[in-house]
Amino acid sequence: MEKQPEMNINVGSEIGTLLALLIHSPDSGLGRVVPSKAQDWLFEDIVHLENMRKNEYDYYVKLLLYFLDPEKIKGKLKDIDAKENNRDFFKPDNEAFHSSTKVIEIQCLLADILTDDGIRKKMVASVCAIEGCTYGLQQKLINTPPLELAKIFISGSLTGSEMIFAPIPNLIFSRDLGVVVNDHILLNRPAKKARSRETLLMRYIFFNHPLFEAYRDKIIEVAETKQHFLRPGEANDEKTTIEGGDLMMIAPNHLIIGCSERTSISGANEAIKQLFEKDVVKKVTIVKIPHKRDYMHLDTVVTQVKRNVWVLLKSLSGSEKEQPQNDAVAWFSEKKNKEKTEIVQFRQDKKPKTFASLEALLDNISRKDLGSNEPTQFIYSGNDEFPFDAREQWTDSCNLLALKEGVVLGYDRNDRTVAAFKQNGFKIINVKELLKKIENDETDPHQMKDTLILMPSAELSRARGGFHCMSMPLCRESLVNSH
Repeated sequence: MEKQPEMNINVGSEIGTLLALLIHSPDSGLGRVVPSKAQDWLFEDIVHLENMRKNEYDYYVKLLLYFLDPEKIKGKLKDIDAKENNRDFFKPDNEAFHSSTKVIEIQCLLADILTDDGIRKKMVASVCAIEGCTYGLQQKLINTPPLELAKIFISGSLTGSEMIFAPIPNLIFSRDLGVVVNDHILLNRPAKKARSRETLLMRYIFFNHPLFEAYRDKIIEVAETKQHFLRPGEANDEKTTIEGGDLMMIAPNHLIIGCSERTSISGANEAIKQLFEKDVVKKVTIVKIPHKRDYMHLDTVVTQVKRNVWVLLKSLSGSEKEQPQNDAVAWFSEKKNKEKTEIVQFRQDKKPKTFASLEALLDNISRKDLGSNEPTQFIYSGNDEFPFDAREQWTDSCNLLALKEGVVLGYDRNDRTVAAFKQNGFKIINVKELLKKIENDETDPHQMKDTLILMPSAELSRARGGFHCMSMPLCRESLVNSH
């Protein structure tokens, strides 16, 4: 393994200028998801892989490079785009790959650690154990070159057509694998079997790759509660599960954990214990949302845009609307359909504190944790108009990634949410137009303010995840310094 440049790993907010992150570009396994297994593998539909890559995800990589590592792409955009049938710049196993040390490809890290014979043998044994492989296949995999073996572990394909494992299509959602909390790394414990292999691969990477060597004693693993195997009829809330889409490092002293379909109360509790014992944060807020596929993670219903601006789904906020007085049908249907959101904040050496609504919590964070002197603004999914609020939340209108404070990425298909951003004073620009402006020195990405960047989304949105899901920030600039 080559010696990697030392990396500073530290995330103290959701909106400080992004300096480094982990991603995984769509691999061939995504093109092998079949309709009968799509939901087992946590997809809503099958995707067209080449469209997803060339017409959607590649623009995400280009944009990240212009913001985080411009030397890798500045002056090369025309050549990259001119090669219609050649994606070598985006392929991690190709000599022409961008190899950024700031926009970091998971497959590259996996290939790096597989060059170590001892690690390779252990990892092959571990993967083969959970996949039920024969001993003969295990020996064959041990003798496979590292670059090829990394591809096999991720795509499940031994050759161009021979599948030996199920694909792990959710690896593109790198956020779920772990979250950096200040200078610690909190690893996930997935709720679904479909994510077992990717979780195993990431544990090997975090504990063995030189990039994380200085942080190995700061990796937090959430273990199952003691003697869990003796409890009969274990309910979902009692299982110890936690996923990165439910974790938001909102301020240096404050982590939010969503308890959802994927993160249990038990998982949140175990994380809180360790975070407080290690004095990583001073408070952790639990936001309990309905256990429904519609809202699989907290970041599907709320993300941050600026220190005083948030985008969220109004129907889950918990705030009460004024009830109509003259329509019995509207009165009772509204009561009946009301989804319950519960919020409680745990603080070291203090009594827990509750919040009546999501807006109340977010306003408190903006004013108290982040020192905002401006009124807190809420931008609602679908502009809070039925049925567009629910339709656009389903296609990740609330799942945005901040490249810096006020500059966020979102899908181009959520028209009413885009209109709501405009009404709140944000500029709207399509990523293709923005890339040309940056390349031609007409726009400096670091001078941009209050902008929603629209990303192509026809195929990516089928996977039920937005750009917040498709990123694992490793380092953000301190929000105090970036203001």
